[in-house]
Amino acid sequence: MCSEGIIERYVNFYTDFAFKKLFGTEINKDLLISFLNALLSGKEVIEDITYLNTEHLGSQEYDRRAVFDVYCKNEKGEYFLVEMQKGEQQFFKDRSIFYSTFAIREQAPRGVWDYELKGIYTIGILNFCFDEKGEEDYFHEVKLVDLKTKEVFYEKLTFIYLEMPKFVKKEDELETLFDKWLYAIRNLASLMERPHILQEKVFTHLFEAAEIAKFNRKEQYEYQESLKAYRDWFSVMETAERRGLERGLKEGIEKGMEKGMEKGMEKGMKKGMEKGMEKGMEKGMEKGIEKGKKENALMTARNLKSMNMDANMIAQATGLTLEEVENL
Repeated sequence: MCSEGIIERYVNFYTDFAFKKLFGTEINKDLLISFLNALLSGKEVIEDITYLNTEHLGSQEYDRRAVFDVYCKNEKGEYFLVEMQKGEQQFFKDRSIFYSTFAIREQAPRGVWDYELKGIYTIGILNFCFDEKGEEDYFHEVKLVDLKTKEVFYEKLTFIYLEMPKFVKKEDELETLFDKWLYAIRNLASLMERPHILQEKVFTHLFEAAEIAKFNRKEQYEYQESLKAYRDWFSVMETAERRGLERGLKEGIEKGMEKGMEKGMEKGMKKGMEKGMEKGMEKGMEKGIEKGKKENALMTARNLKSMNMDANMIAQATGLTLEEVENL
């Protein structure tokens, strides 16, 4: 998350107010044009944009409403949907696809139409990571691709996602205008003055527009309310995550103990049975040997007794008691 100073000079870019003021207003549209041109790295050169209605209703009564953060088109008629996402959503990718359909459907004119579409760019500036792979892979450009040939099937539909927590370049590592934009977005709220590396004219405008002290009373109020909502949201997310971890840890320990006891009992029983069998076999063999010796002694004593040998001598010779010899 973007860190916030105790006394902030510039707005937190991740608040709804700041994002819409800096990227979604006519007076600051040169900021958005610069950002988009840097993002597209020469694939498109945008000279001007026109802001469109950010609230859209589906063509049918039951269609869901879409409210875009920033919705505009350039002088070529290409559409740009720019969204700031503070936190991860379960169906974030679905939502992104759903939003793109409004820009597709509204291009259909009344009457005859040959289905030709203008390009559509859906851009997500994400304050979370949806892809844990590749710690430095913060830029994702997605298109429709033929899986067999690995070639782009359709050029006019583009989804670009920026995982901002993965952008960790320091000031002396910034090389391109795009690097500088990402650095400014991520660190704006923690800066007390414009970094020396951000000397381009567009950043002069950015830092002037983002300076809280220059806001009028209404803007000051709206920003503070937006900042409070952002902090509350962040606190809720942190609490939910911590509680989830605590609950998961507790359940994990309980499950582990339960499983451990089951395994322990199973192992104990198995070991006990093995030991018991081993001990039983030992005892059985001992008893068997003793019984065999006894039987052998009794047989010998009978033979000696049939030869009229003295009982005391038979007892001494076989190890039997005198009583056992006399009872034969």
